Parts: sequence; structure tokens; C-alpha cells
Amino acid sequence: MSLRERLGWNPFFDAHAAALAGRGYGFARIVEEQRGLSRVSGDADAWVEVSGKFRYEAADAAAFPAIGDWVAVRDNLIHHVLERRSIVSRAAAGRTTAEQVVAANVDTIFVVTALPHDVNARRLERYLAMVWDGGAVPVVVINKSDLSGDADAASRTVAARLPLVDVVAVSALQDRGLEALAPYLQPAKTVALVGSSGVGKSTLVNRLMGGDVVRVAAVSEEDGKGRHTTTARRLVALPGAALLIDTPGMRELQPWLEGDGLDAAFDEIAALADDCRFGDCAHESEPGCAVLAAVADGRLDADRLENYRRLAREAAYEDRKRDKAAAAEQKRKWKQLHQAAKALYRDRDRR
Repeated sequence: MSLRERLGWNPFFDAHAAALAGRGYGFARIVEEQRGLSRVSGDADAWVEVSGKFRYEAADAAAFPAIGDWVAVRDNLIHHVLERRSIVSRAAAGRTTAEQVVAANVDTIFVVTALPHDVNARRLERYLAMVWDGGAVPVVVINKSDLSGDADAASRTVAARLPLVDVVAVSALQDRGLEALAPYLQPAKTVALVGSSGVGKSTLVNRLMGGDVVRVAAVSEEDGKGRHTTTARRLVALPGAALLIDTPGMRELQPWLEGDGLDAAFDEIAALADDCRFGDCAHESEPGCAVLAAVADGRLDADRLENYRRLAREAAYEDRKRDKAAAAEQKRKWKQLHQAAKALYRDRDRR
């Protein structure tokens, strides 16, 4: 197996690299991001940055290379980002309408939460919508099982709320239950960790790596909240040859939904909706709503439906913001063209 293959290269990327053949490019994967620079490994092993042409032509921030991307490199410059097999994105924090790419080309996402205080079903559903939408497979990892008197019961509760998703309880600190993660850690397959600060992601990374390679900080005794110990994104090879991406904890999570991630995260609601009387049923108070009927007879958790509605409203709001932002950008471009045309005619008349 070549170095590229060990880093996750497969025929999908062969097909897209073929279009760039004959230009002297090497192909490498982004394995670390720091202060605007990227470290790549593959045909090149160096710290690189995007070329001036790439920077000028990039449509938006999401077009720039992210951890896990495969890129075309020449002279220590990134000239192209190959098409992504999967992507984990969220809406950038703040008022701006922008996509923030968390990781690319990931096979499995470990959504890490922790007992006893961080297991929040609504937040987990946000993560799952984000993961499904980007094309990866989510696995919920409940860490710090040693802090619960009945971690199995907590796992069953989460599994009942989140159908079609594997739920695993572990204690990274005490090295318990980690064998259940082995099926997802196959050679050349990429796993990423996402989750709130303080859930023990860094400790979990250290256990999977077989040594203390990531700094770990204690959770605050005053507020029970974690502190960021991971400030950069890195892709590392595990002892069993799987690849792992560690990401900083997310204090704000607004999924960037453009596909079917919401319906995938709430699969049973999407299935029930097929039997609603009206095709555009909002599952609020409409007659003949199969979703509301399922809540009434106990087949569907009312809180899960309420969170589905909340996320659907947020996704619709983000769509409207994106449409407005696109319209504003188009208006700005036309204004620039109009001003340039006026200047051209004005200069011509002066001759």
C-alpha cells in the first residue's frame, strides 16, 4: 500500500486527479492546520499555503482547503482542492452567512458526549443532522461512563431517542469500553471527533493513539464546563492504521444543512410524514397529520418532534439568509460592472 493509499486515497480521487494530469502537481492530504498554513503529507510533506490564483478565484471560505482535504501541490503551494467525498460543515459563528468546513473526506464521525451532565439529546440531534448532511456516518460515543451509576441505562435512553445510530459507552480515562470502537477504526479509513469542550475528546485521542500526545485540561469545578485543549485540527495515524481527525470543541453549533441531513437525523419522522394528508404538512396542527398521530399514541417522542421543528425552522431561516446574501452579492457585482461601463464611456468621450 502506497503512502497515499495509507492516507485514504482511493479510486474516487484517481478520477478527479486525472483532470489535472500533466501539470506537474503532486497530490497530498491536509494533515494539520495552523494560523492560515496547512501541513500536507503524500507526494509532498511540507507546510504549504494556497496560491495567489487560488485565493483570488475561491468562491467563498468553504472553497479553501480544510483538514482531511486532498490537494494538488506544486512549489509548496496549493493550486487545487480535489472534490470531497464527504464534508462536515456548520454555519460560521456570528451574524455572517458563511459555511465553515470542520473536516473533509471523513468516513465516520464520533459524536462525543459525556456523563453525567453533557448528554443532551437535542444537541446530539444537531450533530447528527450535520453529519448525515455531509455524507459521513455518525456514531454517538458516551464518554466518562465511570461517572455514572448506570451507564448502560443512559446508553439505552440515547439509543431509543436516536434510531439508526450506533451508541457506545466508554471511559477514556479508565480505558474501558474502547474495544467497541474497533469496527470503525479500519486501515486507511478516516474517523473524526466532534463534541463540546470538556467531554474528554483529547483523552479519547490519547487512548486511541496509545500515549499522551494531546494535552488534557481538567473540567472546571465551578461550572462543570470544559476548556479548549485542542486549538488546531490534526489528522493522525492510529496504531492500527486508521486515520483520526481531532477538532476543537464547539461551543456554538448551527448545522449547515443543504441536503437531506435533517430527514436522515429524524428518519422516523420523515417516514411518518409520507402518510400525512397534505404534502406540505408542517406537523403543527394540520388534520390528517400522521406525525402528530404518532405523538398522540406514544410512538413518537413529543420533545423529539419539537426539536425537529426547531431545526427545520433554523434551516429555513439560514436558507433565506443565504438567498439574501447571494442576491446582495449579485447586486454588488452588477453595480461594479455598471460603474466600470460608465467609466469606460466617460473616458472614451474625453478622447
